[in-house]
Amino acid sequence: MNLYDVYSLYDVTPVKGRGSYVYDEAGTEYLDFYGGHAVISVGHSHPHYVKTISEQLQQMGFYSNSIVNPLQQELADKIEKLSQVKGYDLFLINSGAEANDNALKLASFHNGRTKIIALENGFHGRTSAAINVTHTGQKYQAPINHGVDVSYYHYEDIDSIITEIHRGETAGIIIEAIQGIGGLDSISNQALEQIAAACTATDTVLIMDEVQCGYARSGDFFAYQTSSIQPDIITTAKGMGNGFPIGGVLINSNKIPAVKGRLGTTYGGNHLACAAGIAVLDIIESEDLIANAQRVGALLQELLADLPGVKAVKGRGLMIGAEFDYPVADLRKQLVFEQQLFTGSAANANLLRILPALNINENHLDQFESKMKKALSNYKIPA
Repeated sequence: MNLYDVYSLYDVTPVKGRGSYVYDEAGTEYLDFYGGHAVISVGHSHPHYVKTISEQLQQMGFYSNSIVNPLQQELADKIEKLSQVKGYDLFLINSGAEANDNALKLASFHNGRTKIIALENGFHGRTSAAINVTHTGQKYQAPINHGVDVSYYHYEDIDSIITEIHRGETAGIIIEAIQGIGGLDSISNQALEQIAAACTATDTVLIMDEVQCGYARSGDFFAYQTSSIQPDIITTAKGMGNGFPIGGVLINSNKIPAVKGRLGTTYGGNHLACAAGIAVLDIIESEDLIANAQRVGALLQELLADLPGVKAVKGRGLMIGAEFDYPVADLRKQLVFEQQLFTGSAANANLLRILPALNINENHLDQFESKMKKALSNYKIPA
């Protein structure tokens, strides 16, 4: 049986990961400044992470949500403690797309409406409702997916967004505080606060998609927290399990109370997933990784700004994009095969997306800078 041919692959086969490095079959070391789409939040094979999952697996790996699983409550309590987000219920699932699908469903349940507002260049997942509101994924929408009435607006077109919300026809608006695949553009705090006020006035549900920009990556636990808003729903996933599939929907319990049977999942919140999630939060707390993301991220942005060909540095913390004067696809290949450095792409063809583990240090930055400078010194800019 052949594998369904979905992805364009680099001919590299990592077989081991340690910290911010991965190793291929021949033992070649690669510096990982991408973390598999921002998933590796606390480094590959962190000892505490491995120990926690291993010990849990020796006790119980899975049982359904028809029984009491105290690990779910422990995870919820740790998220509340580290994020300082109060007044929310946690629904656990398996991925960011599922988190956003459930968030959109809850918005429609709440006010009985069906229309959604989303932002241009946003990416929210590939499941049925999530792909409907994913502007960068329109070419992946099958005819069956065109069931959601969605309006897209540029993140700076606040007047149009506010006008649309005040029509009172919108179930919810979904926003990435820092866009991921879209290209690391950020919506302003003022815009978020204006949108939140309009949502409150019209009983529209404000969904903050923190799947990629959340979980300390931006230098705050959630990226929206530089503003004063209190979202109705917050979604999270990628860095939540450091590679173990887990996602979460944080639901404002005052506005959207739980209704039994309204949401459901087979694997969500299972014992192993919760153990992974708890281990990640333990490491974020014990190693002070929110502060580290702020500090090292600022150094990384300075470093990038000084590289030849970089015209803009976008993002915050350790969610960074370096925008060049030219498309970077060939540069990324050269970085992988000649400098053994993993970086990421974006919908903006000129943007190099950089999403390292949250516990990188200055030594990793020195290696990254050296590899980038070597690659750029030999690089022939595409005509």
